[in-house]
Amino acid sequence: MGGLAQRMVDLFWPLAAEEAGFSHPNCLPTFLNMETAQYYMAHLVSPLLDQGWFESLVIDRNRLFSQILDNLNKAALVGFPFTEIGERLASAWMGDVSQKRVYQEVQECANIFRRFCLEHNLLDFSLQMEVFWQHVWPKEPCRSTLVERYAHLIADNVEEDTPRTHDFLRHIIPEMQTALMVHDTDGGYRLFLGADPQNASRLRELCQEQITFDHSFVNPPGVQAVIRSFARPLGKAPVEVGQDPVPASLARRHLVFEVHRFHPTMVDWVADRIRCLVAEEGVPPGKIAVLAPYMGDALRFSLMNRLEARRIPFYSHRPSRALRDEPAIQCLLTLASLGHPFWKPAPSAEAVATSLMLSIEGMDLVRAQLLTGIVYRVRGGFPSLSSFDQIQTEMRNRITYQFGERFESLRLWLEEYRVGTPEPLDLFFSRLFGEVLSQKGFGFHTQVDAGAAATRLIESVRRFRWVVGDILPVKGFSAVENPADNYLADDHPLGVEYMRMVREGVISAQYAPVGPSIGVPSGVEEDVEAVFIAPATTYLMRNQPVDVQFWLDVGGLGWWERLNQPLTHPYVLSRAWPCDRGWSDTDEYNANQDTLYRLVVGLLRRCRSRIFLGISEVSEQGFQQQGPLLRVLQQVLRRLPVENAGRPEVEYV
Repeated sequence: MGGLAQRMVDLFWPLAAEEAGFSHPNCLPTFLNMETAQYYMAHLVSPLLDQGWFESLVIDRNRLFSQILDNLNKAALVGFPFTEIGERLASAWMGDVSQKRVYQEVQECANIFRRFCLEHNLLDFSLQMEVFWQHVWPKEPCRSTLVERYAHLIADNVEEDTPRTHDFLRHIIPEMQTALMVHDTDGGYRLFLGADPQNASRLRELCQEQITFDHSFVNPPGVQAVIRSFARPLGKAPVEVGQDPVPASLARRHLVFEVHRFHPTMVDWVADRIRCLVAEEGVPPGKIAVLAPYMGDALRFSLMNRLEARRIPFYSHRPSRALRDEPAIQCLLTLASLGHPFWKPAPSAEAVATSLMLSIEGMDLVRAQLLTGIVYRVRGGFPSLSSFDQIQTEMRNRITYQFGERFESLRLWLEEYRVGTPEPLDLFFSRLFGEVLSQKGFGFHTQVDAGAAATRLIESVRRFRWVVGDILPVKGFSAVENPADNYLADDHPLGVEYMRMVREGVISAQYAPVGPSIGVPSGVEEDVEAVFIAPATTYLMRNQPVDVQFWLDVGGLGWWERLNQPLTHPYVLSRAWPCDRGWSDTDEYNANQDTLYRLVVGLLRRCRSRIFLGISEVSEQGFQQQGPLLRVLQQVLRRLPVENAGRPEVEYV
C-alpha cells in the first residue's frame, strides 16, 4: 500500500500539493526513507534534548527518533489525526503522572517534524499516506486511473496489513471484475508495525465465495499434535487442519531438547546438532533455521563462529541491525576518514588496525596493530599514514613484505585520492571497493558478505545525498565546530553528516540483503543451501517453511514480553482501542499471552519435521531463565509420553 500511495502522490502532486499545505507546491516533492526521515528528525529534536526534553527516559537517541516516527506512521495507517498521538498515549497511561509530560513532548516533536516537512516538500511515510488518503484518493482522476488500468485484484496476507489498507480494499473491490483476498489464521505478526488481523477478518463480508483450506501442506500429523499440545496451556483452541487425531506419542517424536547450565554450552549443542543433521542424517543446510526472540550481536557471532568452524554454510538477517555494527562497513568508514583528513574526528588507532586487518587478506590483528603503531599518526587533528618503506628492516620482517606491499598499495590509493579532486562519498566507496578492496590479495576479494555490506552502504550514501543534498545547506547544518576546518574544497559536507549519522547508530534502510557467508551468493537467500539465523519474528515474515527449527533461549522472557517502547504503543494506537480506556496490567498480560501463542503456533506451522529447543538455566547476561515459554513446555511434556521407540528423547546435560 505504501508503494501504491507514493506512486499516486507523485503522479497527482500538482492537484494535491497546495491543498495539503506544502510551502512550495510548484516544486517536486522529495520522498524520505527510514534513514533520511530519522536524520531530519534528529536535527530537529536534538536541540530539544540538549534543553532537557525526555530527561526522565534512559533510551538511545536513535530509538527515540524512530519511535516518534513510528507514532506518525501509526496515525496515518490507522486513520486518526497525528495531532492526537500524545492525547491517546496519555489517556491510556495508568502509571506515574510524569510520563504524561513525555507524551506531550512526543506530540510537540511530531508537530515540529510535520511543519518542517511541509515547509521543504519532504514526504516521510506517514505524510505520503495522509496526502494520498486526504488529497489524492478522493479525487475522481485518481480513482478512475486505478479502476480503468486494473481489472483484477489479489491481496495476500491481509492479516499483516493495516486498517487503511483494508479501507482501500473496501473501496476498490466493488470496482474490480474479480478479487481474491487471502487471510492466514492466527497471523498478524506485524502488530508492532500497525497490522490489524481483527479488522482484516471482517473483509470476508465483501466476498461472494469463502473458502477455508483445512489441509496443511507443511506439517505432518505429529507436528499438528505438537501445535495442539502447545495451544492448550495458552488457553487457545487452534484451528484444526483436517487431519485425523493422532496419538500424543507422535507429537513427542518431533520435540528434542537439552537443558544446559550456561549459555555457551547451549550454543555448542546447537552447532553440534546441526553438524550431525547435515553430515550424518543428510538434512540440507537450507532446510534448517536457528531462531531466537532477539538475535543480539554476541549470540549471532557465537553461532556464526561455531558453524564456520564446522564448515556449515549459513546466512543471517536482522532488520534492526545498524550499519555501524557491520565490520565491513566500519572498515570502509575508517578508510573514508583517512581519505578525507579534514573530516573530524580522526579515527582511533584501534579502528585503523581493525580496518587494515579486514582490508588486507590474511593479515592478523597482531601484525595490524604493529603496523598501525608505526605508520599511523594524528597531527593537529589530521590523520596520516607513512610509507612501509620507512620502517626498520627488523619490523618489516615481522610484518612481512607481502602484507607491506598490499598496505602500500592501499596507502598510495588513499594518498592519490587526497591530492586529487574529491568526490561524493558514495563514489569514493564505490571506487575504493572496485579498485582496491575487491582485488586479489585484499580482504573483500572472497568475502561475499563484505561485498554485500559495501553495496548496501554505497546505496545508502547515494540516497542520502539525493534526499538531503538540497536541504542541508539551506538549514546551515554543519558537522564541524570551526568553519575553517570544514573540508569545503570538495564541497561535500554531506559526507561528514552521513558518517556522523552512522556513528550515532541510525538504523539502515534495507536496500539490499546482507550477504550470507562461506560462499553463499547474495540476494538469493530463499533458495540457498545455508542455515538461516534470525529473530523468530523475522523468520515468520519470510513465510518459508523448513524441515528443522532450533529455538534458543526458551527460558527467556523475549518470547513473551513486549519490547519496551516508552514513546509509543502498538495496541493503544490502533483502531480497536477506545480512546478513553487505560492500558492495565491485565491488558498487558493478555496481549503477551496472545503474542506467545501466535509466535509459537506460527513457527510450528512452518516446520516439517523436528523442533530442537535450546534451554540454558543462566542467560547470556548471567540471569536465571524461567520464562513463560519454558513453563508452557513443561506442561506440554507432562502430558506427553517420555519415551519413543524404546528410548528417551529428553536429554539432560
